[in-house]
Formats: sequence, structure tokens, C-alpha cells
Amino acid sequence: MSTLAPTPKLQFFDANGAPLVGGKLYTYAAGSTTPLASYTDSTGNTANTNPVILDSRGEANVWLSGAIYKFALYDSTNVLIWTVDNINGSTFASNATGDGTTTAFSVVNGFTAIYINGVYQNRNTYTVTSGTVTFTEAPPDTSIIEVVYN
Repeated sequence: MSTLAPTPKLQFFDANGAPLVGGKLYTYAAGSTTPLASYTDSTGNTANTNPVILDSRGEANVWLSGAIYKFALYDSTNVLIWTVDNINGSTFASNATGDGTTTAFSVVNGFTAIYINGVYQNRNTYTVTSGTVTFTEAPPDTSIIEVVYN
């Protein structure tokens, strides 16, 4: 079974459809103007600047933790284009990694799918109670556990 790839880069455009060169994407904790880090890649080891400055194609690498975000997009002259609140990070905070023995992991409620190393996990392979997903078998050592939200 194959799955749709995640968006590898975010790209933004101005009102005329041209790439938003030098645009600024601010990332905040939902419902606030408290800065919340986004990351340069899936490891979550290197935070983006805040704001994230868009490149010559209006693009940026923007990876989220498991937190709930608010985005505010500005053009290069600091004119607000839009604000969107309550954006759910698509993975566990810190990108959960299997260790071959742990079966229970914390999750944010409201997810639509779970993948281990890119393979969809059928609902009969785990249970969910009170913000914890418990697998019937521990995910393999070094496996990447991804929780998808819509």
C-alpha cells in the first residue's frame, strides 16, 4: 500500500499569484502571540527563525511539533496577508521513535491515522484512551511513529 507524501516545503504566493519572496511566516502558540518554534526538518533538532523568511520561490521548510499553532503570514514589507489559528502539528512532539519495548505513547486527541515507518497502522493494532495510544506490539527499535491530523 502506498501513501501520499507530506508537503516537502510550504510555498506562499502574493495576491497576483507570484511567489511571496522574502515573506515572513510567524509561528505562535494557538490563540496567542507567544512565539512557538517550528523546525527545519523532521528531527526537530534545529529551530527555524521566527519569523521564517521565505526564499526566492516563496518557500520554506516548516516542520511542527505536536503542539497547536497559529500562523501569521506577512509580505516582505510587514503587511499582514492572513492569520490562521489552531493548526495541529502532524506528529508526536519530538518525533516519537520506537525502541522495540515501549508500547504506549502520548498523543493529542483528534488524529486520523498512525504510521510506523510510513506504513499505515490498522485500528486493530492499537487502542486509544485518555491521550495515550497503546500498540498491541511495540514499534521496532528506531522506527518513526507518525500521527496524522486533518
